[in-house]
Amino acid sequence: MRVTVSVAIAGASGYAGGEIARLVLAHPDLSLGALTAHSNAGESVAAHQPHLAAHPAIVGRRFDATSAPALAGHDVVFLALPHGASGAVAAALAEVDPDVLVLDVGADHRLVDPQAWRDYYHSEHAGTWTYGMPELLHAGERTASAQRALLADTRRVAVPGCNVTAVTLALQPGVAAGLVASDDVVAVLAVGYSGAGKAPKTHLLASEAHGAAVPYGVGGTHRHNPEIVQNLQVAGAQQVRLSFTPVLVPMSRGILATVTAPVAEGTTAAQLRDAWATAYDDEPFVHLPPEGQQPTSASVVGANTVLVQVALDERAGRAVITCALDNLVKGTAGAAVQSLNLALGLPETAGLPLLGVAP
Repeated sequence: MRVTVSVAIAGASGYAGGEIARLVLAHPDLSLGALTAHSNAGESVAAHQPHLAAHPAIVGRRFDATSAPALAGHDVVFLALPHGASGAVAAALAEVDPDVLVLDVGADHRLVDPQAWRDYYHSEHAGTWTYGMPELLHAGERTASAQRALLADTRRVAVPGCNVTAVTLALQPGVAAGLVASDDVVAVLAVGYSGAGKAPKTHLLASEAHGAAVPYGVGGTHRHNPEIVQNLQVAGAQQVRLSFTPVLVPMSRGILATVTAPVAEGTTAAQLRDAWATAYDDEPFVHLPPEGQQPTSASVVGANTVLVQVALDERAGRAVITCALDNLVKGTAGAAVQSLNLALGLPETAGLPLLGVAP
C-alpha cells in the first residue's frame, strides 16, 4: 500500500516555491499541504502561481503566514526563503517538530566554514546541513556514492545554489580523476532572469532586460564563490583559485556554463572524455552528449536533466567544459525533490521530469 507523504512549502509565492509546488503536485508519493508566504500572506495562491491554478490542490487556496506552527505536522518542509531567513524558521520548527525532514533551498545551511558565510552573507552562520547534491563526487571516487549515503541518513538538507550546481557538475570529474588543475578555474555562466528572483527591481524589468546581457557579482563578489570552492575541495582539490562570473541573459530560465581549467601534462581528449563518462554514464539526470555536440539551455527547460560536454583545447592546454541545466529544476526545486527521495527511501527519480520542452 502506497503511503502519501505530506509536504509544506514556506515561501511558496516565489519562483523556487512555485517550482517545488509544481514538482510536488506531479509526484506519485507526495501531497501538498501548507503553502506559506511573508508579504503575500492571505493572498490567492493562483494569483501568484497562475501556472498551477487549475490543479484541485490549488483552487481556492490562499497563502498562510510563515510560522513554525503553520509548517509543523507535515512529513516534509521545504524552505524557499530569502538568504538569511531560513535559519530562524528552521530553529523554531525544530522546537515544535524535531523529526520533520527539512530541505532548505536558500543558502543558510550550505557552507561548512562559518567565516566564509560571514564574509559573503554578512550575518552569523546558522549551521551546516547535509549537502543536497547526490552527484557530488568525494575525493578518490569516480562515481558518486558517499554523498548519496549521507542523504539517505539525514533529516536536514541544504540544497545547492543553481550556479554552483552547473560549475560543480561541469568540473568535478576532472578534479576527482586528477586530470585538471583547480588552481586556475575560470567559469562564465549565462543565466536566465528567474535566477535573480521575483522581487521587483529596476534592472529586472523587461524594458531593461530585453536584448541585453548583464554581468553581475563580478570580481569574486558573488555569494556562490565559496560554495563552488567547497565542492571542488570535497572532490579532491588541494588548492582552488576560481574566477566566476555570471551573466544575466534575456531568457526566463536556464543556465549555460562554460568552465575551463588547465589539464595535467600529457592529458588527452580521450582521457578527459573517459573521466566524464565514468562519472556520469550511470547517473539518471546528468548526461554526456555525443562527442562534439554542445549542450543548449533550451534542451533542458522544465527537466531535472543536466547536459555536460568536455573538450580539450590543446593550444591553451585547458579543458573546456560546457554545462546546461534549468536553474529552477535541477538548479533548485528538482535537486530538492531528488534529495527528498533519497532521504525518504523513495526511488531517486520519482516525480522528476527527464525530458525538456522544445522548441
